[in-house]
Amino acid sequence: MASTESPSVSAASVLPRVAPVRVGEGERLRSVRLPGVTLSIRSRRPAREGLPAALYVHGLGGSSQNWSSLMAELDGVVDSEAVDLPGFGDSPPPDDGNYSVTGHARAVIRYLDASGRGPVHLFGNSLGGAVTTRVAAVRPDLVRTLTLVSPALPELRIQRTAAPTALLGVPGVAALFTRFTKEWTAEQRVRGVMALCYGDPTRVSPEALQHAVAELERRLQLPYFWDAMTRSARGIVNAYTLGGQHGLWRQAERVLAPTLLIYGGRDQLVGFRMARRAARAFRDSRLLSLPDAGHVAMMEYPDVVATAFRELLADAAKASADADTRS
Repeated sequence: MASTESPSVSAASVLPRVAPVRVGEGERLRSVRLPGVTLSIRSRRPAREGLPAALYVHGLGGSSQNWSSLMAELDGVVDSEAVDLPGFGDSPPPDDGNYSVTGHARAVIRYLDASGRGPVHLFGNSLGGAVTTRVAAVRPDLVRTLTLVSPALPELRIQRTAAPTALLGVPGVAALFTRFTKEWTAEQRVRGVMALCYGDPTRVSPEALQHAVAELERRLQLPYFWDAMTRSARGIVNAYTLGGQHGLWRQAERVLAPTLLIYGGRDQLVGFRMARRAARAFRDSRLLSLPDAGHVAMMEYPDVVATAFRELLADAAKASADADTRS
């Protein structure tokens, strides 16, 4: 795939040396240089030729590894790729330092345009849900279907347990938190995140915990780790305040692609009560409620999410065939 050279001095050219990112069995990782941004892309070898393309976008503090289990479940269904958003996973910061929802959406659009893989089956979780909603609204030509797992869409009353995440976007809070938690081990930090994000943290295997700890230890060595976190958190908060055509709920109403909405009953970051509002906002939507799931259903229940996506595909194909028959 052809790519455009980035400026002679870019974020990607001044990174410190850290441990390599884990690549799971059956996965590949590559770096793609685009104008103003370099993206790390995780993929699986397609089970056969001609499968429709899919792209997965993670949430705040996550990475493409968050989608590994679901990608494996969908072998033979789609040709899967997952992106590390700028400043996360193995992707360096964007050259312009723009971590807004629009900035992240622009990076996804640039990749899809450059790769020529669109229209894709687009997946998003949390922050990635807001990003992919914006992509689907402004570039419907790039999106075949949209699957949102606990999307970070504006709430008038955020949950008490989500407040600390929102506060990360306040200038100075991240530095204060870093000083307060400087004695915490990587494992303590990971267990805290899992307690917040999983409906049942005991579902995390010892191996998965070990991998998550190793990844956090790697990322804590990156000088831009907290900057990417805080600016992206600030980007979510700012997106919540936008009105008019740029508001996320207004953009949700503009999405044309068939949409699968997945909400967890034990989600401590996105209110379960938002599920019905989302179902009303997206014009061609279906809702899957998982009472025992938390914020990352694709990691807790990848088989259930995969089944729901297959049903979405089947119904979308039937609707398309019926439309062809009527015409």
